[in-house]
Amino acid sequence: MKAPARLQTLIDEGLIDSVVRQLMSGKEAMVFVVRCGDETRCAKIYKEATNRSFRQAVDYTENRKVKNSRQARAMAKGTKFGRQAQEAAWQSAEVDALYRLADAGVRVPKPYNFFEGVLLMELVTDANGDAAPRLNDVAFTPEQARAHHATLIAEVVRMLCAGVVHGDLSEFNILLAHLDGVDGSGSMDGPVIIDLPQAVDAAGNNHAQRMLLRDVANLRDFFGQFAPELRKTEYGPEIWSLYTAGLLSNETPLTGRFVRNQSNVDLSAVMREIDDARDEDAARRLRMATAG
Repeated sequence: MKAPARLQTLIDEGLIDSVVRQLMSGKEAMVFVVRCGDETRCAKIYKEATNRSFRQAVDYTENRKVKNSRQARAMAKGTKFGRQAQEAAWQSAEVDALYRLADAGVRVPKPYNFFEGVLLMELVTDANGDAAPRLNDVAFTPEQARAHHATLIAEVVRMLCAGVVHGDLSEFNILLAHLDGVDGSGSMDGPVIIDLPQAVDAAGNNHAQRMLLRDVANLRDFFGQFAPELRKTEYGPEIWSLYTAGLLSNETPLTGRFVRNQSNVDLSAVMREIDDARDEDAARRLRMATAG
């Protein structure tokens, strides 16, 4: 097929040889199958902010690092340069997360390059070499549902131990791929996690807990359709509790049970924290206005 303008740039640079077909068009990007020498890969073209249905909510971009204080001030003021910097930070977030999680052993597509707003990465395939289906397109037996759910809970833990929360994890952004066995002696179908531009820093984002609980609840609700007993599990609160206590590792045994603290909430302390946060935000805005 004729290469879209943004992929033609990669052809001109020698990063890809040709465009085979469009694979999908989502709320934040379009993905194409491309040829690179003897290999078939995929190229993800991020849509411009005005064309995305998924907005850069403050919850996701909170405390994301930028190159310098000038960029931070421009992003806070919403200037043209600031919007460009924010867009670049949004796009590069997925690249950073992919490398970080791949190093941690999480099953994600292998990234190869990021150029001019296009991410070149591994094409995740099924047993026939075709593009792997998303979980929502597959029906499972109870045994398969329990096995894949356990695998993905372990992946959530591995991500959290690497300091990352996916933030939008569901059956729509997990592929069922044909994977080589750990020891190289066999292969099997297993989940691969995709779509990470909204990934957040677990320690640096105040909404990380809520996002992780939602991610785990999405897994529970989806696989609970095939294995109803999973609907009673509470892996999310258990995982986060262990994480905040410094007791979570990739080898930590999980039960899926969680006993909530029934002690009274100190409302006055909560209000003090809210007031302190407001004062800090007002002071920050004043400093930025003075600096500008």
